Amino acid sequence: MEQEGGVLKEGFLVKRGHIVHNWKVRWFVLRQNTLLYYKLEGGRKGASPKGQILLDGCNITCPCLEYENRPLLIKLRTRTSTDYFLEACSREERDAWAFEITGAIHAGQPGKVQQLHITKNSFQLPSHISLHDIIEKMHDSSYGIRPSPNMEQGSTYKKTFIGSSLVDWLISSHFAASRIEAVTLSSMLMEENFLKPIGNRSTGAIRSGDLAEQFLDDSTALYIFGHKRKNWKVRRFVLRSDPAFLHYYNPSKEENRPVGGFSLRGSLVSALEDNGVPTGVKGNVQGNLFKVITKDDVHYYIQASSKAERVEWIEAIKPLT
Repeated sequence: MEQEGGVLKEGFLVKRGHIVHNWKVRWFVLRQNTLLYYKLEGGRKGASPKGQILLDGCNITCPCLEYENRPLLIKLRTRTSTDYFLEACSREERDAWAFEITGAIHAGQPGKVQQLHITKNSFQLPSHISLHDIIEKMHDSSYGIRPSPNMEQGSTYKKTFIGSSLVDWLISSHFAASRIEAVTLSSMLMEENFLKPIGNRSTGAIRSGDLAEQFLDDSTALYIFGHKRKNWKVRRFVLRSDPAFLHYYNPSKEENRPVGGFSLRGSLVSALEDNGVPTGVKGNVQGNLFKVITKDDVHYYIQASSKAERVEWIEAIKPLT
């Protein structure tokens, strides 16, 4: 544990000037409550700091997308609404600085850490977007996220992407407003098997048991696209009319956020005979089945608790399609 006033991290960052918006290399020293920066004199840091950024009440934005030609920026907004733009030399450096600065901002403020958990638990996808929509966009050859070979501890994993890249992408695609939201969203995608961890770093996080920490916003954690397992899960369904949407929730979890859902506009709903269970679906399911095919041709199989209830669901869904 760092001593009060001890150095948490130090190194070069390029800083945007306050009055004249020019960019200058400065040597930064991160302490528990301040980020000091020094001029370089003859390649060495000056004896006294050129300035300091007070971290108490500070907000950090990373990635900061305000400068298109500077993708490695971190933005700090102080309690007095002064903005600082700092540029790292690599994504790894940017993520490492953001991680340490975030830790310094929240250190000794259990309320802030609690706030992170509240954000994670209260995050809800907009009703017109489903996890399926996000995965489709991720696969899109123009706007999506391109899997590539990545190495971890000497092993190469094909068609993977790194955790922090996915977080960057979810924010730049406007699916999430902050890194916390994007991590929460990524955890939801993993919970529904749309994403899978691969390699030691990301699979190790899964074993931590805390859903909030399962997906890593990290440049060393690797993920791949998963495939929906065709097995049966107990879900609580909520039908909404405006817009027409069927959301489903995990009844074993307290938090009130759907684990998935789909738009009903342009979909087909029909009852299935008892032998109408699709091939490849595991489990011996008896009767009361109905099927919804979305306009994107995704097939959902749902089992009601009785024949009467199946009729009720189909009657309620039909007018919304």
